[in-house]
Amino acid sequence: MRYAMVIDTKKCVGCSDCVVACQNENRVPIGYCRDWVIEHAKGTFPNVSIELRSERCNHCENSPCVRCCPTGASHYEEGGLVKVTRHECIGCGACVQSCPYDARYSHPDGFVDKCTFCHHRLQEGKLPSCVSVCPTECMYFGDLDDKESKVYQLLQNRDWKVLAPEVGTKPHVYYLI
Repeated sequence: MRYAMVIDTKKCVGCSDCVVACQNENRVPIGYCRDWVIEHAKGTFPNVSIELRSERCNHCENSPCVRCCPTGASHYEEGGLVKVTRHECIGCGACVQSCPYDARYSHPDGFVDKCTFCHHRLQEGKLPSCVSVCPTECMYFGDLDDKESKVYQLLQNRDWKVLAPEVGTKPHVYYLI
């Protein structure tokens, strides 16, 4: 099993419902976030296009944050999830600095926090909170190893990209283009 998220950039309207759902579900302190929406303009006038994209931890197969953690607080879980064990984290910030996606933050309580794909919800058989509230249904979640899963099928039948492929992290958040 390898968990993955697929986000259709043609359907995202930038509403940030995913961000609010995450903040509520995970009790993220005000002023911090585990996910965010970016607006990326490309081209030159008059041929300009805008891509709206929900971003978060990419739960990479080759995570620099896991490799650099001095206590082992950053680690892999079942399905390839990259998690932080709060009581083992010393808040040194090495993982924050090593993440090429800027997907971690130092929680005011002294540990590093990030998206977990709502691991607690997955254990209950639910989708991540962000996926479950998306009004345009542009977010998909599932198992890359399951050929019947929507994420597998979308990646087989649509053009897609990952962020910063040149850094070699093998991210598990894919963007349909």
